[in-house]
Amino acid sequence: MKLRQFFRVLSVPAMVPIIVLTSCSLEDHPVQVESSTITIENVLQAQPLVESGTFKGAGTPPVILPGESVTIHFSAAKGEALSFATMYGWSNDLFFAPENPGIVVYQPDGTPIEGDVSAQIKLWDNGTRLNQAPGAAVMHPGVPDLKNIMEVVGTDAQGNAYLPVSKLMSATLKYDGSSYFTLTIKNISGGTANETPFSPGVWSVSHIAGGNLLNAAPLYSKAQPTANGLTSIAEMGDNGPLSTYIAGITGIFTPLSPILVVVYTGTESPIFKDGEADRGEGLTMLAQRGNADPLAAALKTKPNVKEVYVLHADGTNVLLPSIGGQPGGKVSQVLNLTAGDRIAVATMYGFSNDWFFISEGNGVDAAMKGDISSMMGLYDDGTAINQFPGAGITQFNLAGTPLMESKPIAPVPNPNMFTTLPPVNQMIKVTLQ
Repeated sequence: MKLRQFFRVLSVPAMVPIIVLTSCSLEDHPVQVESSTITIENVLQAQPLVESGTFKGAGTPPVILPGESVTIHFSAAKGEALSFATMYGWSNDLFFAPENPGIVVYQPDGTPIEGDVSAQIKLWDNGTRLNQAPGAAVMHPGVPDLKNIMEVVGTDAQGNAYLPVSKLMSATLKYDGSSYFTLTIKNISGGTANETPFSPGVWSVSHIAGGNLLNAAPLYSKAQPTANGLTSIAEMGDNGPLSTYIAGITGIFTPLSPILVVVYTGTESPIFKDGEADRGEGLTMLAQRGNADPLAAALKTKPNVKEVYVLHADGTNVLLPSIGGQPGGKVSQVLNLTAGDRIAVATMYGFSNDWFFISEGNGVDAAMKGDISSMMGLYDDGTAINQFPGAGITQFNLAGTPLMESKPIAPVPNPNMFTTLPPVNQMIKVTLQ
C-alpha cells in the first residue's frame, strides 16, 4: 500500500457531522515483501536435421527407370544444403549422392541457385560387396567385402567402367519462393553403357547454427564405414532403415533469446494482448531479432510496472537447447514480490521470423510456486512473413532480413503449415521458487 492514509466517508442525514476515520500508519502494518527466484530453461531436445524425407518411382516396384523422374520439395536457409542417396540399381552396392554436405542452394549473397546441379552428384561404393560388371545380370547380394565408402571415378575397385554421373542422372534445382526449392532428379541412363534404374531414396537438410551445419554428413561419410541403414539402400534399394534413422534425428532446433521478465500489477499484461496488433513498444524487436532491450525500456515507463529484467545466459548470451545430451541454457533472477504482483516472461523462438514465447493472458500470480511452464504460450507477432522454422532465408538469426506484414498477434498453430512442434513445456521451462 503506497498511501499512508485512507479515508472513508459515511453518508449521514443533514446536520449530522461527517465522521472521518484515519488509518494506522504503514509502520504498524508494513507491506510484506517476499523474495522468489524465477528460473527459465531451454529444455528442447534438439535435433540436427531440420527436414528429411523419402522419394520413389511411380511404378511397381517403385524404382525410377530410365526416362522417369522424381522431385524433392524442401525449404532451406542460407548455408543449408540438400543431401540425398539412391542406389545404382544394377550394381552390387553403389549409390548416388552429392558430395557432403550436399547441394548448397544459395550464393554467398543469399541469391537462390537454380538450374542444372548434376555436376554435384557423385557415384559412391558402399564398400560392403565386391563389384561385378554393372548391368541387369548382377547377382545380389554378391560377395561380401569390408571397405570404407569411396567415390567411384571412371572405374571401381574391380576395374569396372562407369560414365560420369552427369551422363546418367540429371539434377535440376528450381526456386519456388519463400525459401522453398524443388529438386528434380531424372534418370537419363537409358541407352548408355551404364543403363540402370535408381532405387527409392532418402533426403535431408541439416540445421545451421553460428554458420556451421549441425550434421554436415547426415547420410554417409567419405572414407568411413557405412552406417545407419545406408547398406540397405546401396545393396537392395531398400530406403526403409535409413529413412527411419534420419526421421529420428529430424526436428526442431532453436535457441531462446535473452529472457525478458517483468513484475507488474493490474488486470492486463503490459506487453501484449492476444488478437490485437503489436503495440509498437519493442515487442517486434524481441519477436523478430531477439532484442528485448527496447521493450524493457518501454515497460519501465509504465506506471503499473515495478521491475524489468533482461537475462542473458553466461557465455552464450542466448539459451541454447539440449544438444547431444548436454543440458540446455538456463538463467535465474531473484524477484522481490508483494501481494498482488504478477509476472510475465517473454523470449524469441530464435529460429523463426517473429514467433515468441510469453506468459499467456495476464501473466502469472507471483504467489504461485513451482513449475509454471503450463502458463506459457507460443505466439506469432504478425509483423514478419513466416517461413519454415530453422530453414528460412529471411529469418534474422539465420543471416536474413524479415519481410514485413501486419496481422494481429495470434497463437502459433500446432501442427502448423510447416511442421509439428513439441508441446511448449518441452521447449521452455519456467520455475518460480
